[in-house]
Amino acid sequence: MNKVILMGRLTRDPDIRYSQGERQMAIARYTLAVDRRGRRGGNENGEQTADFISCVAFDRSAEFAEKYFHQGTKLVVTGRIQTGSYTNKDGQRVYTTDVVVEDQEFAESKAASEGSSSGSSYQRRESAPAPQAAPADGFMNIPDGVEDEGLPFN
Repeated sequence: MNKVILMGRLTRDPDIRYSQGERQMAIARYTLAVDRRGRRGGNENGEQTADFISCVAFDRSAEFAEKYFHQGTKLVVTGRIQTGSYTNKDGQRVYTTDVVVEDQEFAESKAASEGSSSGSSYQRRESAPAPQAAPADGFMNIPDGVEDEGLPFN
C-alpha cells in the first residue's frame, strides 16, 4: 500500500500551471515543511528539525490550492508517493520524489493562522440581526441578511 499523511506548513505560495491540450487542467506544486518527531524534539543542539516534502495536486485540488493556500498555511495532506526521473540540460539523470495529493485540508482555523487569539474564523457582522433561539427540532432559523459565506460550516 502506498499511502502518505502529512501535516506541515507551506514554505511558499503554491506554483500553479495549466496543462496544454483539449482539456486544460491546473497543476499545483508546493512544499510542506513537516516537523520531525523525536525524543528530544529537535536535533542535538535542541533546534526543531523539519523535512521539506514536495507535493503536487491536480485539477480541482490545484485550483483550490491556488485560491486559498499561501505561505505559512498549515495543512494536512493525504496522498501517495511517486518517484520519477529526467535528464537535465547537463545530461545528468535527476531523480524525483513527490507526494501526489489525493486530499488536502486546513489544519487550523483562519484566525489561528493569522495569529488571532479568538480561535474562530466566524465573525458575525454588526449589521446582521442575531439568530433566533433554536426551536424544538434543534435547528436554528437564520435571519434574512446573513450571507452563507459568514456561516461557520461553509
